[in-house]
Amino acid sequence: MKAWQYMGKQAPIQMNEVDEPTAGENEVVIDVKAAGLCHSDLMYMQMGDGVMPFFPMTQGHENAGPISAIGPGVTGFKVGDIVGVNSAGIRPPLGMFTPGGFADKLVADYRDLARVPDGLDLSLAALGTDAGMTSYHAMIKAGGAKAGMKVGVIGFGGLGQIGARAAVLAGAEVHVAEMKQDVWPLAKAAGVVDCVADADEWAAGPDINPMEGGSFDLIVDYAGFDTTQKALNAVKRGGRVVQVGLGKPTFTIITPTILGKEIVGSLGGTVEDIEEVYALMASGEIAPAYEEIPFDQIGAGLERLKNNHVTGRLVARFGD
Repeated sequence: MKAWQYMGKQAPIQMNEVDEPTAGENEVVIDVKAAGLCHSDLMYMQMGDGVMPFFPMTQGHENAGPISAIGPGVTGFKVGDIVGVNSAGIRPPLGMFTPGGFADKLVADYRDLARVPDGLDLSLAALGTDAGMTSYHAMIKAGGAKAGMKVGVIGFGGLGQIGARAAVLAGAEVHVAEMKQDVWPLAKAAGVVDCVADADEWAAGPDINPMEGGSFDLIVDYAGFDTTQKALNAVKRGGRVVQVGLGKPTFTIITPTILGKEIVGSLGGTVEDIEEVYALMASGEIAPAYEEIPFDQIGAGLERLKNNHVTGRLVARFGD
């Protein structure tokens, strides 16, 4: 079968011919029909060869498709069930520490499977496993977004668009900081109150005391560049900043601005989170922007993502 693999030495991903996988104890084989492309795919290549445990590594951690084989010990699933995969559950993270789904077939632990509702498009099912799960978990579970809260979302990309909409559905007053102004109409359509180009604008003005902060109850940072400090400046005392984006490997903060506030790192989520996102997608309450590309364009798609030439999410479709 064909697989897009990272060969090491920060070289571009390449398509190779590899052996088909088989299902071991507690495992299933999935015929991948849709696979989302993510900045994490790029990040792990850029972090260097000391991170991934072996090469070549088949990448891809947002995957959905039907089960085609079942190993011993699997319960509750059968061949033909349509599923998405939690990329960092029982098994080590897909596409980073164990082979992922930029391939015709994928092995997954059955305890990491989320059931795809009837009628849900497989592109949505794929992106829901990470862009959906991670953004939703950060906003609703780690952030605790609810009615009456003033919530800031930094970055209205593949994750931010879902996190912002989840906060709107929870009843929060949602504001977005996003430098790409061409996506502002998408944010407004999702129920966002207003958009600014830079989160600095949330804490601007002579009346802002950096020790006290601004007026936000919660800010979720889906970018992670020079944005964490800006979030701390804008969140009020007693408020919370949830860090999701890892745009830079390190960042610094002004120490006094963290006093009386909370900063939490949110990583991934659960199968339950995925299925809650699936339900909202199936009902039409969450309808993220995405673009489908063919399987043989995954390498080019990652280059587009690297150069910031993507609105929403890219999803590779395999066959029919």
